[in-house]
Amino acid sequence: MVTAHAAQAYARIGLETGVAAASPQRLVVMLYDGALAAIADGRAHLVAGRTAPKGRALGKAIGIIDEGLKAALDPSQGAIARQLMDLYDYIAQRLLLGNARNDVGLLDEATRLLGELRDAWASLAARQDDAPVPVPSRR
Repeated sequence: MVTAHAAQAYARIGLETGVAAASPQRLVVMLYDGALAAIADGRAHLVAGRTAPKGRALGKAIGIIDEGLKAALDPSQGAIARQLMDLYDYIAQRLLLGNARNDVGLLDEATRLLGELRDAWASLAARQDDAPVPVPSRR
């Protein structure tokens, strides 16, 4: 019988292995997946009326957006990076308001926006995975 602690340790090791082997595009997809899972968790807690776990889950989602997705952007790289930063700010604001107002619609809006971005990154990662691996030159 596997204990809950052992199962968590196994999952953590699996995640760490996945992160170590992931391309930069796959890492971004993993961040989106984590944020979307946290929003879904927060939504379930909101619907069930569990205030504290709702706040923790939505705080986790906002943290992933701010400390993961947004932090990875370099606004000096052009308009797309700046627009993504603005969009991440907007999504985090929707989550904050959704939490404060207990508004499922705001959480659903954030989920839809993040889901669209996630799908675009997943497509990019899949194309990158299919690309031939460059062979180092020998000098």
